[in-house]
Amino acid sequence: MILETIIIVIYSAALILIFMYALAQLNLLFNYLSAQKKQNKGPKFDLSNPDEVPYVTIQLPVFNEMYVMDRLLENIALIDYPKDKLEIQVLDDSTDETVKSTAAHVAKLKATGLDIVHICRTNRQGFKAGALKEGLVIAKGEFIAIFDADFLPEPNWLQLTIPHFKEENVGVVQTRWGHINRNYSILTKIQAFALDAHFTLEQVGRNSKGHFINFNGTAGIWRKQCILDAGNWEGDTLTEDLDLSYRAQLKNWKFKYLENVHTPAELPVVISAARSQQFRWNKGGAENFRKMLWKVLRSKNISAKTKMHGILHLLNSTMFLNVLIVGVLSIPMLYIKNEYAHLKPYFYVMSFFVISTIIFFVCYWSMYRRTYGSSAKNFIQYIILFFTFFSIAMGFSLHNSIAVLEGHIGKRSEFVRTPKFNISTLKDSWKGNKYLRKNISLNVIFEGILMLYFAFGMYSAFIVGDQGGDFGLFPFHLMLFLGFGYVFFKSLTSKA
Repeated sequence: MILETIIIVIYSAALILIFMYALAQLNLLFNYLSAQKKQNKGPKFDLSNPDEVPYVTIQLPVFNEMYVMDRLLENIALIDYPKDKLEIQVLDDSTDETVKSTAAHVAKLKATGLDIVHICRTNRQGFKAGALKEGLVIAKGEFIAIFDADFLPEPNWLQLTIPHFKEENVGVVQTRWGHINRNYSILTKIQAFALDAHFTLEQVGRNSKGHFINFNGTAGIWRKQCILDAGNWEGDTLTEDLDLSYRAQLKNWKFKYLENVHTPAELPVVISAARSQQFRWNKGGAENFRKMLWKVLRSKNISAKTKMHGILHLLNSTMFLNVLIVGVLSIPMLYIKNEYAHLKPYFYVMSFFVISTIIFFVCYWSMYRRTYGSSAKNFIQYIILFFTFFSIAMGFSLHNSIAVLEGHIGKRSEFVRTPKFNISTLKDSWKGNKYLRKNISLNVIFEGILMLYFAFGMYSAFIVGDQGGDFGLFPFHLMLFLGFGYVFFKSLTSKA
């Protein structure tokens, strides 16, 4: 009975943590809905007055971006802002032939009168954080806008964002990501779905009540003074953006999030690219939890509620570990439930997962209907998308849990960039991309084993107990089976 007790305790603890996270999401929904009734009436720069136009530096941190580099440079050259107040830094850490082609393109743009410089480092120390930090040393701008290589800001982007820095304590203005290839595949649809929830429910829900949010690494602007005051960029985590965001807000810098300013970008279209991105984000989140937890708890400048939301924010990626624990232990729990009748009261804890799922369903529907409407057709489409997203997210739980565990134990790893493809329509193909990894990770094999494990879980529903089976967990095991099956087979087939 000792083993059964351990399983019940671990299973219950993971469920309760997921439930707490769901309650936090519900609170963010209330915050979001209340924020829609308010108008942003803060002071703004009048950019029609030359005396109020601040100097801006745009930083473009790039590394081996063969497929999107020209598109990026051509797009940035269209930014509408006084040329005498604008500098563009191409922070190029590339190690392939794109260095020469980028240099030639930069020279061509420079000849048009654009103040653009091509900065190449001799090493990748600190990776993206190191490149941003080195560029900052010589940056002319009072404000630093940052775009990753797959982002395509509209020409009026600076006109919509810079005015919000009129208040001197505003350190960051972050915009919402758009998705130029949302409908390319199931994979891009569920990524867009998850990111849309983050850029509405979470960012607005936290920012509207003064809780900590994060600069998302791109499509935002920093006040240079804020970066320096917070301790500058550091490369000791894989999410340098989250790290600097928390250090800045702990120093009382104010962040502004602009939900209505969209910055289009390309989503990863191949699962191997999505895996590398997910690994970096989730491991970086865990690394920042280790780095920031005590700083947040000890801070005397923030409220208890902001601390709670901050801790849950930093623990965001750890939810994948809890989901994996619940999934793996749910099958032993099915057998324990039907073997020990006297333990039946303990199994009401299973309802936590159902309640949590309902909360997520309601929160995400509230976001979805604001964009697409609340017709019966849209609701049916939402139901299909939600459960597809939920299944595939659970299918990523092993991969992401490994990332989280590495982050929590302090295992260091290289910053692995997400391959870009320059894909926006169904006619475009990712085949032949030279940056895709050809080898199959050992994790994929375990994902295949977990697919079979949850098939066994579905079979178990028919044979446990003496009352003709127990189908309470069957939908959960079906979703896990489909999720791990999708990730497993896509990982085997998505090779160039």
